[in-house]
Amino acid sequence: MSFRKDFLWGGDVSATQVEGGWNEGGKSPVETDFMLGGDRDTPRYGYYQAPDGTIGKVRQFSGQMPKGSKFIIKEGEFYPNHKATDFYHHYKEDIALLAEMGFKAFNMSLSWARILPHGIKGGVNKEGVEFYKNVFTECKKYGIEPIVTFYKYDMPAFFIENGGWSDKSLIDEFVEFARVSFEAYKGLVKYWITFNEINILTMTLNSMPNATQEDKQRMFEEQHNQVIAAAKATIIGHEMSDDYQIGCMIAGTFTYGLTCDPKDQLASQKHMQTNFYFFADAMMNGEYPYFKKRVLDDYGVTLNVSDEEKELMMKGKADYLAYSYYSTNCITTHDEGEKVQGNMLSGIANPYLKQTDWSWQIDPDGMKYFLHELYGRYRKPLLIVENGMGAFDKLEEDGSIHDPYRIAYHKEHIKMMKEAVDEGVDLIGYTTWSCIDLVSASSGELRKRYGFIYVDVNDEGNGSFKRYKKDSFYWYKHVIETNGEEID
Repeated sequence: MSFRKDFLWGGDVSATQVEGGWNEGGKSPVETDFMLGGDRDTPRYGYYQAPDGTIGKVRQFSGQMPKGSKFIIKEGEFYPNHKATDFYHHYKEDIALLAEMGFKAFNMSLSWARILPHGIKGGVNKEGVEFYKNVFTECKKYGIEPIVTFYKYDMPAFFIENGGWSDKSLIDEFVEFARVSFEAYKGLVKYWITFNEINILTMTLNSMPNATQEDKQRMFEEQHNQVIAAAKATIIGHEMSDDYQIGCMIAGTFTYGLTCDPKDQLASQKHMQTNFYFFADAMMNGEYPYFKKRVLDDYGVTLNVSDEEKELMMKGKADYLAYSYYSTNCITTHDEGEKVQGNMLSGIANPYLKQTDWSWQIDPDGMKYFLHELYGRYRKPLLIVENGMGAFDKLEEDGSIHDPYRIAYHKEHIKMMKEAVDEGVDLIGYTTWSCIDLVSASSGELRKRYGFIYVDVNDEGNGSFKRYKKDSFYWYKHVIETNGEEID
């Protein structure tokens, strides 16, 4: 056997993209509840009213509203995250389907706004705590191990309206959210992840051609506050239970040099240092990397890390590295190449790779390459928490969905995982993105489907919300049954 006996085969979702029930069960609104749908060419936006009464647009995750602004809902507009794919009302049915596939793990996030909808002052929302307790109990009934992320782009919106992660008081708010959750779900959850894609702000910054120096300074300070919040939460979790395994999660911004020109290779190395390793090193090694000054100088920002914060980072190191792997891009110093997309990041097309319907390059060999790179760098367990492809799926008249492209994608990536494990990489699990159709984070589309389970709902939110099994459902079921030994 290549994969360990207790290998965590499963799938991944996020609360804001599947749950719905945006204003039910005591939950307060989150940022994505105010975001309209878009498409592959149009970034998602929401509307806010500034303190002076003017109406503005804000891009998802950007956090650029003037302090004191309020998110607003515009009548007649469709907000896809309000209902999403309605896991909130279908969770028992959905978990039973995951169990039928043989899932060993279910990677999901908590909505901060369900647990502490109005922050520390507003107190714990017992109905929200109970909802997730029911979800975890349902998972345990089928022998499914929950892997739980605290923060996945859906903190209570009023925090953002008051400055978001720029305000250091949010560190204590997050730590209390983590403490309440650690305590409430002790015995139900073993694996935790503090922040999803903690490097996302730098990636967003790179896609903002008009970013001001103030934007750059603010976003690095926000990311640093998240690093400290993660460290403090990790320390508390370890103090609460020796059984808790608490990891970090980094968005996979993996690149190659486009040509054999050494300058292209240096440019790719620099990109990886800035966008991936800067934060992975901070979380895994407990300190910012040796190239910290170069990164900060490149953006023209400063980052004051106190002695107390340095101590917290070292004490609150992650137990394992979780990361997303969808695709790779190329970097070049030459004026050539077709531009393509990736996970929140664009790059240059690799002429040796095929692309998905959304121009994400398919690179199974890169999966193996970076498994070795990451394990060699950190020598701690790795967990691939997101891997998959968005595609157009067709529901046939007989209720079947034929998705050979999805099977082919996962098959080739699992082959490369297997080779890396055979060669000594300590990989503890693989949770695909996704296991059930959901709202695309980047575009708000519902037709951009990732799951093994089809949900009958379209980009306008219309449909029966009935669940259907795709061909990939049965294929992945066999992969899990054979612990990855039979994937053809």
